[in-house]
Amino acid sequence: MYRLYWNKDTGAFAPDIVLRLAGAPCERIRVDHKAGEHRHPDYLRLNPMGEIPTLVLPDGTVLTESAAMILHLVDAHPGAGLAPSPGSADRARFDRWLVFMAVNLYGAVLRQAYPERFTTDPAGAPGVREAADRAVDRYWALIADALVPGPFLLGERRTAADLYLLLLLTWYDFREEMTPLSTLWDRLLADPAVAETWSDYFSG
Repeated sequence: MYRLYWNKDTGAFAPDIVLRLAGAPCERIRVDHKAGEHRHPDYLRLNPMGEIPTLVLPDGTVLTESAAMILHLVDAHPGAGLAPSPGSADRARFDRWLVFMAVNLYGAVLRQAYPERFTTDPAGAPGVREAADRAVDRYWALIADALVPGPFLLGERRTAADLYLLLLLTWYDFREEMTPLSTLWDRLLADPAVAETWSDYFSG
C-alpha cells in the first residue's frame, strides 16, 4: 500500500488524483503545515525539505517532488491509461509538458506567492513578484497555445499531465478569453472523481 502525506491546497492533489484514478490502495496522512507539522523531525526524516507531498511506495521507497511521483505512478499503473507508453513520441510530449510545468510554471507560481523567499533583501520582494507575474503570464500563454486544438495537452487524450495542469490552474486567475484553459478546466472537472478530489483539496 502507498502512503501519501498531504494537506489541503498543496501539490499533493496531483499524485493523489492519479492514485485514485488508478485504483491504487493508499493510506493518506494529513500534514498540517500551518501548525508546523512539516517541520517535525519524523516528517523531515522522510522529506528533508519539509515539503508536501511525500509519497512512500509499497516497498518503502520514499519519493518527493509531485512530478516525480506522477512519472512513477503512471508507469507503475499503466492500466489506468494516464500516460502514453514509455519510448513513444506521445510519451516524449507528455514528459516535456510535465517537466515544463514542474520546473518553470510551478517555480514561477512560488516566486509570485512567496517573493520574500527568493531574496535576501526585503526591499527586493516586490521586484521578485513583478518578474514572477510576467513569467507566469508568459508560461500560461505557452500552455494555452499547446492546448490547441485540444482539449488536452495530447489532443483528445486526457493524461496525468492535464491533471497536474489542473492543480496549477487552481492557483491562477485565468481570464475568460483564454478559452483553451477554460475548456480544459471544464472538461477535467466534469469527471466526478476528479471533481471530488479537487474539492477535498481546494474548497472549504
